[in-house]
Amino acid sequence: MEPTSKTPEEIRRARGLGIAFIVFALAILVLFMPGTNARLSTFVFQSDSGELPLPAWTFSASTFVYITAAISAFLGAWQLAKGFKNAEAVLGLVVGLFVLAFLAWAARDKSMNLTGMLKQSLLGGVPILLAALSGLMCERSGVVNIGIEGMMLTGAFFAALFGSVSGSVWVGLITAVLSGALMGALLAVLAIRYRVDQIVAGTAINILATGLTSYFSSAYLQHNEALNTPPTFQPIPLPLLSKLPVLGPVLFNQTLLVYLALILVVVIHGMLFYTRWGLRSRAVGEHPRAADTLGVNVFKMRYVNTILGGAIAGLGGAYLILSSVGRFDELMTAGRGFIGLAAMIFGKWMPFGALGASLIFGFANSLQVSLAILAVPIPSQFLLMAPYLVTMIALAGVVGRATAPAADGVPYTKE
Repeated sequence: MEPTSKTPEEIRRARGLGIAFIVFALAILVLFMPGTNARLSTFVFQSDSGELPLPAWTFSASTFVYITAAISAFLGAWQLAKGFKNAEAVLGLVVGLFVLAFLAWAARDKSMNLTGMLKQSLLGGVPILLAALSGLMCERSGVVNIGIEGMMLTGAFFAALFGSVSGSVWVGLITAVLSGALMGALLAVLAIRYRVDQIVAGTAINILATGLTSYFSSAYLQHNEALNTPPTFQPIPLPLLSKLPVLGPVLFNQTLLVYLALILVVVIHGMLFYTRWGLRSRAVGEHPRAADTLGVNVFKMRYVNTILGGAIAGLGGAYLILSSVGRFDELMTAGRGFIGLAAMIFGKWMPFGALGASLIFGFANSLQVSLAILAVPIPSQFLLMAPYLVTMIALAGVVGRATAPAADGVPYTKE
C-alpha cells in the first residue's frame, strides 16, 4: 500500500519547520559564539537533599556552542530533504539545544546549578499546571473558564485564613478546594443556567474575587498576623528515589501538593480518554446536540466538569499558600490563571501537553533568577517574553494547529 501523499499545507509546514531549525542554528552562532573563545563553562548538579553525588561538568563554551549549532543545522537540512515523522518533537529538541547553548554562554567562566534550576522550574510550573488543568476540565465540556485567576485567588485566601485559624494544613487545603468549587458552581450557573456570555461571566468572577480578597486582606489579615500565618506542607522524600542524581531532588523530594498535581495529570488523562465519563465530557464539548440525542445529560456534564475545574483552581491557590510562600498577599496569583489558559492552549487541550507547557513557563521564571545571580547583562523582562513568544508561534500553527473543542463557549439550549 502506497503512503498517502501530503497536502500542500503539510508540505509548507514541513518546509517551514526545516527553515526554522536552520534559523535556530544560525541564531546560536550569532548570539552565543561571541565572547566564548578559550572560556570554560561549568554545570553543577547539587542540592541540599542528600542525593547521590554527581561530578560537575566543565567544558569549552565555544565548542559546545558549535556542536549545538551543527546538530540544529543538520536536523534542519534533514527536515528539508526527507522530513521527520514527528517534526514537532524535533522542534522541541532544537529549542532545547538553543537553550543549552544559551546556558553555556551565560555560564562562561562561571558555574550554574542545573539541579536547582530544574527544581525551581517545577515549583514555578505547578500553579500554572493546576490552572491549565482547571481550564481543560471546563473547556473539554464546552465551558470557557476565564475566571481561573479569581478561583485561584479565592482558594489562596481561604487556605491562608482557615489554615491559620485552625492551625491545620488539611483544613486550609479543604476550604481552598471547596471555595474554588463554589466559584466554579457560580460560573456554571451563569454560563449554563442563565446562558450569560462566558467571557463576561469569568471576568465578573475575577473582579469579584479580587475585590473581596483585597478588602478582607487589608481589613483583617494585614492587621492580625494570627490570621495570616498558616502551617505549610513539608517536603516528603520518597525512599530510594529521592537519592537519585538530579531527578531525586527535582521530582522525588517535593511536598504533597506537587505530587498531587503530577498525579492529577495522569488521572485526568485517564478519565478523559479511557472512561465513559470522559467520553461523555468530550462529546458535550464537541457536539452537545448529538450527545443529547444519545441520552447524555449535557447540562449535568457541564455542571460537574465546571465545578471540578473550579476545585482544581482552588487547589492551585492552596499550593501558593500551603506549599510555597506561607502567607496571603493581595493579587498574589499574579496572572497565573491567565498563563494557565495559555499553557492549556499551547498543550492543545491535553493534560500532558499542559504539563509540558507549564514547565516551559516555570523554566522561564527559574532562568530569570539564575541569570540574575550570574549577573548576565540581559534585562530580565526579555527572558519573561520567551514563553509567550513560543506560545504565539504554536498558536500560529508552526507546531500544528491548536483547535479548541467545537462547542467550546457555545451555550446549549435543549429543544
